[in-house]
Amino acid sequence: MIELKPTISIVVPCYNQAHYMDECLQSVLDQTFQNWECIIVDDGSPDNTEEIALNWVEKDKRIRYLKKINGGLSSARNEGIKMALGQWILPLDCDDKIATRYLEIASKEFKNGYTIIYCLADYFGKKNEAWILPQYSHQQMCQQNIIFCSAFFEKKRWEKVGGYDTNMIFGLEDWDFWLSILDENSTVKKIQYKGFFYRIKDSSMLTNLQSDRLNLMKKMIFKKHHIFIENYLGSYYDILKERNKYQKESNLYRKLFQNRLFRFLVKLKLIKIR
Repeated sequence: MIELKPTISIVVPCYNQAHYMDECLQSVLDQTFQNWECIIVDDGSPDNTEEIALNWVEKDKRIRYLKKINGGLSSARNEGIKMALGQWILPLDCDDKIATRYLEIASKEFKNGYTIIYCLADYFGKKNEAWILPQYSHQQMCQQNIIFCSAFFEKKRWEKVGGYDTNMIFGLEDWDFWLSILDENSTVKKIQYKGFFYRIKDSSMLTNLQSDRLNLMKKMIFKKHHIFIENYLGSYYDILKERNKYQKESNLYRKLFQNRLFRFLVKLKLIKIR
């Protein structure tokens, strides 16, 4: 019997979060779409990640395990994707989970030439509510990250850009990666299905980021992707500039109209205003 390559490779980095792993991997096992593999990447975790991961490897032959020296989230994802046999990659952090039909519904879009495919999402854990993200546009993406980490992309695109940037050690690695694989011809699909659940904890990498470190990561992103960003934000900043100019002029005229002499001169058409 010839075994087919998986269509989708789910890459699950794990560092010191073994207590969440069962819930995460059960959501993978519950998928209605069956042609997947799941690669658990143990990023030098000091807890019992290996023990729990190997239990899952025994449970389902589609699950594989890789242990590596700690190198951070980008490094862990890269090592997992190197091993991946699937054409399409889905990163999934060990403390998050996916809904049962996420792979099935997303896979129906694979033939349509999208660069990134993602879905609707919810927060869960310390906060339980919908995660509302802006409507996707290249312009919006240049201003802030509006796609969470668990979105689909082709492995060949990851290879083309050299993977996740391991210099993004203080976060924002997802935003940087999306900007790396996007270009002016890219199309992005948001499927109208609630397929991703992002765990809110008391602390996380993002909430723990000090503002100076966060600003450093932002500066790196803007410097690295400045051509793409300027293509889409140039006109945006021009509009802001004009709007601010108009508001300043409006405020000036408002103050001047409080002056009786100014109003009299305008009435005589000795002063012209726009």
